[in-house]
Amino acid sequence: MNMNGLLSGTTILDLTRVVSGPCCTRTLADLGAEVLKIEPPEGDLLRGGIPKVDGIFVGFAQLNAGKRFMSINLASEKGQDLVQRLAIDCDVIIENYRPGVVNRLGLDYEKIRALKDDIIYCSISGYGQDGPAKNRRAYAPIIHAELGLLHQNAREWDTEPMPETASHADFAVGMQACNGILAALFHHAKTGEGAYIDASMAETMLAMNEATAVEVNGGVGDQLSPFRPGKAPIIQVKDGTFGQLPGNPAVMVYRVASVLGKNQELEELGWGSPGSMNIDQAKEKLREWAGEFEDLKTLEQALDKIKLPIGVVSSLADTAQTDWALARHAFKDVALGNGTAKLPVSPLRIKNYYVGPRTGAKQQGEENRDVLSRKLGLSKAELNLLEKENVLIVHRHSG
Repeated sequence: MNMNGLLSGTTILDLTRVVSGPCCTRTLADLGAEVLKIEPPEGDLLRGGIPKVDGIFVGFAQLNAGKRFMSINLASEKGQDLVQRLAIDCDVIIENYRPGVVNRLGLDYEKIRALKDDIIYCSISGYGQDGPAKNRRAYAPIIHAELGLLHQNAREWDTEPMPETASHADFAVGMQACNGILAALFHHAKTGEGAYIDASMAETMLAMNEATAVEVNGGVGDQLSPFRPGKAPIIQVKDGTFGQLPGNPAVMVYRVASVLGKNQELEELGWGSPGSMNIDQAKEKLREWAGEFEDLKTLEQALDKIKLPIGVVSSLADTAQTDWALARHAFKDVALGNGTAKLPVSPLRIKNYYVGPRTGAKQQGEENRDVLSRKLGLSKAELNLLEKENVLIVHRHSG
């Protein structure tokens, strides 16, 4: 197996932090690119989370494993000069500051393009690089609220609006940015031209929600539709295990009745055809029938006759020990400082090529000297002076 990866020889300058940018550059690193992660003097905000292994937050490691860890004070002219010089040696630059911040740092697209005219430059932001909302601060929970997700969930679940527990918007825009970068690299290979990519969280969430076109074109109201994932029923069997069925219960209940021999029961209730019962009534009936089974495996075997799967409601921790995850080697023990942590490898498998982190996560600025001496030819004396002047930052985060 080729351990270099399909992007071997590609160098990425990573000016991103927290989630949206780092998940993008982690994917590029998994594919074999060399990613130079530049943290500010205070470090990536995500380093502050828990739990830690040898002072490194495992969540930070999940999004940054496989990169080269540097920390440069971009508020200083010398720091800006160092990063500009590094940019000349890079193929791609990615940043997720608010629009305008990179201009003040001397690292905006036009500035870098003047130094390297074929650069591929990607900016990730909340609402894009233009328009009246461009300067708004945007985090995943804000985007979830303003792009309809919380409203949609509350309506489907018949609850007050509640926050999402995962940063969906961050990961979604990170993958959209990655798509744009890979397309730009392909274009560069054919033409030698660079590209500028503007990826917004807001527009990503429009594209990544299958209800967007439905809602903005009038919605479904009370009409029967099979595409209502928020209405998909949760059931429980006798041993206490919960399971998730897919689809609209008012549509699937008739298929389930046919395979479980419950058609007559529905007819006696006056529910002989789709539309004669509402979603809540259908959910309750499906839960009642599921409760007659000893375990989910037995129920799943019964429903397999109509090709209806069941998902076991599991914790994330439990997934690491499932048969499929073990068989796919979905997790890997990765170095975090002097310790190790189990991290997800990659959702991709490419025949004959390894996809995943080749190294672990390190302390802030730990690889400043190695990268700058190798890339820019800086001497030990020059590096010592830059550290003394607080242009280069080296900080060990404690547990």
